[in-house]
Amino acid sequence: MNPGAARLALLYIYMSPLFRQSFCKNIIYYYSNTTNYGNIGYVENRPDMKIKKSDKEITIGVTSFADTLEPTEQYFSWVVSRYAIGECLTKFDENGEIVPCLAEEWENSDDGKTWTFKIREGVKFSNGDDMTPEMVKASIERTAEKSDRVPEFFDLDSLEVDGQNLIFHLNRANANMAGCLADPLFLIVDTNVDDSTFAMEGPICTGPYAVESFSPTDSCIVVKNENYWDGEVPLDKVTLKCVDDQTTRSMALQTGEIDIAYNLKTENLVEFEGNDNYDIQELQSLRSTYAFMNQNEDHALSDKALRQALLRGLDKETYCNTLLEGGATAGKAPVPPTLDFGFDDLKDENSYDPDSAKKILDEAGYKDVDGDGFVETPDGDPLVLDFVIYTSRAELGVYAQAAQASLKEIGINVNLNTVSYETLLDMRDSGQYDLLIWNVLVANTGDPENYLRENWYSSSANNTAGYNNPEVDKLLDELAQTFDEDKRKDLIIDIQQDIMDDAATVFFGYETTYLFSNKKVTGVKMYPMDYYWLTKDITLAE
Repeated sequence: MNPGAARLALLYIYMSPLFRQSFCKNIIYYYSNTTNYGNIGYVENRPDMKIKKSDKEITIGVTSFADTLEPTEQYFSWVVSRYAIGECLTKFDENGEIVPCLAEEWENSDDGKTWTFKIREGVKFSNGDDMTPEMVKASIERTAEKSDRVPEFFDLDSLEVDGQNLIFHLNRANANMAGCLADPLFLIVDTNVDDSTFAMEGPICTGPYAVESFSPTDSCIVVKNENYWDGEVPLDKVTLKCVDDQTTRSMALQTGEIDIAYNLKTENLVEFEGNDNYDIQELQSLRSTYAFMNQNEDHALSDKALRQALLRGLDKETYCNTLLEGGATAGKAPVPPTLDFGFDDLKDENSYDPDSAKKILDEAGYKDVDGDGFVETPDGDPLVLDFVIYTSRAELGVYAQAAQASLKEIGINVNLNTVSYETLLDMRDSGQYDLLIWNVLVANTGDPENYLRENWYSSSANNTAGYNNPEVDKLLDELAQTFDEDKRKDLIIDIQQDIMDDAATVFFGYETTYLFSNKKVTGVKMYPMDYYWLTKDITLAE
């Protein structure tokens, strides 16, 4: 191991929350062989010692909770979909292919500006109201009115109902409209009810379950939708419990407090491997962890030279291979190598090279004037970069702490600002950061087009980092109206290369995702599009 990697490894040992969590876990487990521990009820890991539930009830351990169930607010439409409350016109199957849901079929005009969806008949909302094409139209219009994210998916001119068909008239061609409408932002809700209750009581939707109670940061309890259109719902009640800490979530599964645990990591494998009481599923690197660099004029990282130096100071191979124990692939590009969009052919001129980083800083006028080990700006002012992170994914803290240590080696002072996920969203939206960590599903509409447009199109509502490259805008506009798959691939590759050449974003890594579940629960699947956690197929073994 090189000296830099060794220093990072020591940093990990002495500073990482993962180490502290692991140490505490071992201590708790030692004492739990003879006594209960706190409210969790940590007892010896024995299959016969499970918390008693009803015959048709399970508990799922999830990460950070939404503070609202209103689908049009922030990203929390994902929660409504993941918890089997809401459905869209289309959905993704377990292979990541787009398939019908509330729409039976669809077709598009040759120019990609008119899309016709045939609305499924016989569907009711959870309150018993019939879902008609007119109500679907009203739901889409409600979303377009309430969310500024809609233009990143498609540019809607008007909606028209023709019999059982809902017709989308677009101002801009869209080759992936069916994939866009699978995004949980476009959940179909009953607009004939008082929607002011959606935030805390949950929206009225068509999914297999409906909200019984919701307590932000604690739990969401859903119950069988007696009016569900697509077969019998097998469970009476499901509790989705927020267990934010990864180690605690693992132990809760072992003790039977929860039956399914999402977002466990590589280090948890040893706790379950070889135990026939559990199933382990693995999904390779369809998510990306990256950090926006605020390039607006009033921020230090508007200087490309500083961004280049920062990127060259990050030893992402060590972060992923050593600190995360191989649980992620080192990042360089917007799209991970598991998706076929030219990863190996993309040229990374800002790969790890600390000597080059120091040279760039020096030539750009960043010098350590006061001798404290950190460079000042060319104007002689102190340089401290505020790096905003959140804690619900353990790997984020590892990346951030390691980056802080690496950048100290080249003279860049980084302050870590740890906040809740909800606060991070607010800080992102208001641009209150220099660096801000982000973890997202890359192909959220079937391919990376929407992901790229949301984050790097100059006028995107999500582009609070201020990235602006007219060539990238031009290529994204061309991509939207390109149906040929080979041409789409070439355009996506070119867009990625431009973003990399601009030193626009820190791409830390692409993490492997794990799903752990008790074998008494059947029908549990990992979906490449990470929208579906609870589904109508999940039930208890006889």
